[in-house]
Amino acid sequence: MQSIDMVVEATREFLHQFAAFLPKLLLALLVVAVGWLLAKAVRFAVERALRAMNFNVLTERAGTDEFLRQAGMRGDTTTLFGAVAFWLVILATLIIAFNGLGLTYITGLLDRVVLFTPKLLITMLIVVFGSYCAQFAGNAVQSHCVDAQIPDADMLGRIVRYLIMTFVVMIALSQVEIGGDIVQRTFLIILAGLMLALALAFGLGGKDWAAALLRRWWPQHDKDENS
Repeated sequence: MQSIDMVVEATREFLHQFAAFLPKLLLALLVVAVGWLLAKAVRFAVERALRAMNFNVLTERAGTDEFLRQAGMRGDTTTLFGAVAFWLVILATLIIAFNGLGLTYITGLLDRVVLFTPKLLITMLIVVFGSYCAQFAGNAVQSHCVDAQIPDADMLGRIVRYLIMTFVVMIALSQVEIGGDIVQRTFLIILAGLMLALALAFGLGGKDWAAALLRRWWPQHDKDENS
């Protein structure tokens, strides 16, 4: 008889707690539903605003749209920014919902993700504008070399683009605090190694090759010497 009373008491306590928790759960589900609709509206507004500012034209010229297409993503960079805005609203909604349920541990984790999102957006903007500047500078160098009849204009343009993009990636990684000083020091070590290797190649075994390369790039060099 005592065991039956214990079961009845435990069931009654469970039903009492469930009845107290049910309104909070329904309110949390309502908050999530409203947040989902708001997130879709924000994504639509962000994409429309960016396309109205011709941001998609900038990303197309920068080459980020082509990169995303090759990665298998549907849409362009503007769509990606809209998706980030969508999930930012969703995360904020989940924080409100879990706070209402008293799940503070989960809300703490989501808070960190939300605080990281602005850094992610800034990093994406850095990559987009940096890619555009790299493309512009590379094309300018290539066009100048073609006009000046300097051979290997395409190679020189690519070198300029790659150098600029290297610095852009370093800045982007430092913005999201990935790698930090390790990435920068590694890049400087690799760059110094390349410079040293080129110097040794030119000084020891690459004199003839360097002279031929200089004559190809600046044919007037020989004329100046003869004169």
